[in-house]
Formats: sequence, structure tokens, C-alpha cells
Amino acid sequence: MGKDKEDLLLNEREKKLIRNSGVLIHYPKGHTLFSAGDVADRIYLIESGYVKIYRIATDGKRVTVGSIRKSGELMGLAETLYHGERTCFAGAINDVKATVVTKKTFEELLQEQPLLAIKVARLLGVRMREAEALVHELVCWQVPGRLALLLLKVSELAGVTTEKGIKIDLRLTHEEMANMIGTSRQTVTSTLNNFKQEGSINMEGREIYIINKDKLLKWIK
Repeated sequence: MGKDKEDLLLNEREKKLIRNSGVLIHYPKGHTLFSAGDVADRIYLIESGYVKIYRIATDGKRVTVGSIRKSGELMGLAETLYHGERTCFAGAINDVKATVVTKKTFEELLQEQPLLAIKVARLLGVRMREAEALVHELVCWQVPGRLALLLLKVSELAGVTTEKGIKIDLRLTHEEMANMIGTSRQTVTSTLNNFKQEGSINMEGREIYIINKDKLLKWIK
């Protein structure tokens, strides 16, 4: 994680303020936390688990449009502060716990805590840049580059160092990875096999290990 992103992480005091303002809710794996068309009237502080942000394409396919949100991150900010309708879905990748705060209460908290308000504004700016970068990646890079970058990003998010390499401790199906980089499940499977053959990753069942980051990086240079 870069220093800019580290600076945007909530500290324990800020988390406590949000927790005291909201309600802890448990969401089982596969549950939809919010849907496109919902009124955006609350924000979420993820306490545990991972959440993916996606849209439904005209053919019914789920297309991931944002980064995976993890423990300690705020979610649902932009549309809630704007008070529009949700344009995306948020789905629990695994079991998730989140503190949910209403729009009115969150705005009152930001008024009382100007440093938190500044951090939220900076966070929204960073996420806008990330969205712009995602468009660039989809337009300019071929599938191997997009998949290599996804593996590296997820390894930073949920990577565990082991004797076998960096284990991606977040089980994403090939279909989910395909939705995240704008391709087909078959293409993801084929590309992963190519990565394995070149020695950049290893796969044991559904487990993926990154064993040579430099070889993955060459696909995105």
C-alpha cells in the first residue's frame, strides 16, 4: 500500500466515532448490501470481510466497477453525500460485518469532526483517480496485463507470505476475476494457466500463490 493510501486509513479514534454513530450489521456471503436504484441514505464502515462493487450489464453479466473494499474501509460515500440513487451493487464476497450509519448522522459527525471530513474528501478524490485508472487499463491493456495487475492488487489486499509464495487469501472464482477485468471466464482460466507455465504463479486447487512478482510485472510495463 502506498503512503497516500495509508494516510487515508481511519485511525482507531475515527473508527470509534463512526461505531458510536451507527449499528453493527452482519451480512452472509453472497448477500447484497445495497443495489442499483436504492436511495443512497447510509454509509458503511467494513469491520470484517470483503465487499465487491459491481454493475449488471445488459446481458445480465456482473461487471466489477470498483476496487474490493476491505476491513477498515468506508463504503457508499459519494452517492450518500450527494443523496442520489445507487448506481451500483455491493455484494459480500465472504461473511461481512459492517457498521452502518445514516446519512443525517454521518453528516452531523463530519460537521463536528473537520479532520475526518477532510480525510473523507481526500478519499473520494483518490477513488475518482482509481476509477479513471481502471478505464485506462480496460482500454489500453490486453487481458494478461489486466489479470496480472488484478493478482498483484489482490495480493496487496489479502496476501499472506508463505513458503510457497504469496498466497492470495481471498477466494475469487474465475468468473469473478473475469468480471473484474472485462473478459470471459474461459480467457481468465487460460491466462492463469499461462502464468503458471511461465513460473509467475502456482495454483493448488482454488488457491493461487504468486511466486515471481517480477514476471507478473512485465505484463503491465
